[in-house]
Amino acid sequence: MQAFHWIRVQTFCYATERQELLEETMAGLLGDVEFEEEISEGEHGETMLILEARLTKQKEFKALFSKLGADIRSWIKEDIDNRVDDDCMFYMRLDKQKAVRGEYVPAHHGDVISVTGKIQSHPARRDVACEGLAAFLDSIAG
Repeated sequence: MQAFHWIRVQTFCYATERQELLEETMAGLLGDVEFEEEISEGEHGETMLILEARLTKQKEFKALFSKLGADIRSWIKEDIDNRVDDDCMFYMRLDKQKAVRGEYVPAHHGDVISVTGKIQSHPARRDVACEGLAAFLDSIAG
């Protein structure tokens, strides 16, 4: 069973942050998945860098959720109604500053690593997507 069509992992590197540190953080989270860097302009005219990876393979999905750990997987299952929308899209935000220290915890503020994914669901209904995601999370050992 494939859980996702794709997953996008994205974060912003602001001028006050060390780019190398965030690149290391993304590499630590994603393993050998390559990510793109795009320069953008913030709302106050400051330059910022967007780091983004797009996962498309089952082994990449499993590696990501395995890396996040059992606590995050349990939290997603408990909060699944808030994590999946009517278009079968999955949303989660991780605290970026804690991720830099290798600790993955959900965030409810703006300084985040966002994880967004299109869940495979046949038929394409929210309840089916939630069941599929829960089964996928249960299939990850560790």
